[in-house]
Amino acid sequence: MKLFRPAFKISGFVMLFWGSIMLVPILVSLDSWSESQDHLWSALTCYVVSALMFRLGAGPIHHMQPRALFMITAFNWLLVCLTGTLPFLYSDLQIGFTNALFETVSGVTTTGSSIFSDYSHIPRGILLWRSLTQFVGGIGIIIVAVAILPSLKVGGMRLFRSESSEWSQLESGRIGKIALNIMYVYVLVNIACTLAYHWFGMNWFDAINHALTTVSTGGLSTYPDSFAHFNDSHLQTVASVFMIIGALPFLLIVLSLLNRSALPLYRDSQVRLLLAILALNITLVTLWRIANDPGADVVATLESTAFNIISVMTTTGFASEDYTLWGSFPLVVFFYLMFAGGCSGSTTGGVKLFRFQLLGIFMREHIHNALHPGLAWSRRYNDRPIEEDVLVSALAYFFFVVVSWSIVASLLAASGLDFITSTTGAVTALMNVGPGFGEVIGPVGHFGSLPDTAKYVLSAAMVLGRLEFLALVIIFTPEFWKW
Repeated sequence: MKLFRPAFKISGFVMLFWGSIMLVPILVSLDSWSESQDHLWSALTCYVVSALMFRLGAGPIHHMQPRALFMITAFNWLLVCLTGTLPFLYSDLQIGFTNALFETVSGVTTTGSSIFSDYSHIPRGILLWRSLTQFVGGIGIIIVAVAILPSLKVGGMRLFRSESSEWSQLESGRIGKIALNIMYVYVLVNIACTLAYHWFGMNWFDAINHALTTVSTGGLSTYPDSFAHFNDSHLQTVASVFMIIGALPFLLIVLSLLNRSALPLYRDSQVRLLLAILALNITLVTLWRIANDPGADVVATLESTAFNIISVMTTTGFASEDYTLWGSFPLVVFFYLMFAGGCSGSTTGGVKLFRFQLLGIFMREHIHNALHPGLAWSRRYNDRPIEEDVLVSALAYFFFVVVSWSIVASLLAASGLDFITSTTGAVTALMNVGPGFGEVIGPVGHFGSLPDTAKYVLSAAMVLGRLEFLALVIIFTPEFWKW
């Protein structure tokens, strides 16, 4: 019980917050009392769960060990995913628990995959709820990455907590103050995105929903054809800018605002690599498309290429057209970009760029030691020394990615899915991207036709990838339960 008590107590607060968020869609359902009741009953259910969690977590909690932090992380994310199904289940959509769970997990993990193919029958309150799950999931994973994962020796924010003067600028490393500053910035960026969308033509409802899913790099839309519905290059440009902002380390955004200088962002090698990769791939794919279609409009081609590449690399999942029809080379580029993700401490999924950089440092060290075995090699990242366990953690992460991809793809194939759907479905779930490849789950497809078994596998994969594998896998090991 000592192991579960901290998780129960914190879950009480989480459920209070989660239930309160469920009341927000009532604002767009005031013209229908039955729809408002759905969200009201959902919130009340969460409040009951909250009271139960407080009761189970009663008692003093002293200094929490990593074992308790692992339990808190896994338990709360799983509880949020389960209770997030309530608005769907109370509604008249009648989609069943499996589809409700898939849609909720996709939202909370900011993956953006959806079981819906026709949005005309979905109440506005449910559409807003889907967007809110991504908004909460986006800020949730940032706080987890900043406040919890470093203590569990997981994630790239540990690099900031080692000999980092910037970290001490925020109240000498006080996590609460850091988290509060990040939340302020996150909300302000969402407001700015909403205003920009509305300025360039979206109505307020669409602007709010798309802002909530853009900054969180989630990708759910109020229309089944995503940004193709608007067919507006200005809106795509706005989305591209805010998707990139969502892919930046929010801690460094806070530091830049406090210092009134962009230097903290500019100095970070992740940010420079992110912009370099985007620029390179946008250029190459644009040139490929122009070369294979000489009559194409150059500006329009560049705009659509930039939007879709940014969307995939930031694991947002918006689409302005079916980019799988562009040819084999762009398809390969999109496939590899699905693994990349953005920076550590951002809302993006994926491997995160710092891990590729650490892998490059490890490879250079290996080559150096092979050529000069007697000379010492200094590991440094962003002009800071790299601890041994940070490098080991990154290598372990790559191992989990390969093994998990193999297992998930095999399970999807065993459920009856074809090769393309199985392999890309596994990637898009584990990396929290959204659309996969092929006619079924591609940019113009949906996940509603998949068998229930596949939806459960993909739901588990989305949570596994969002919590960066170790934070969830470790609670299933025998060593975790040994006292």
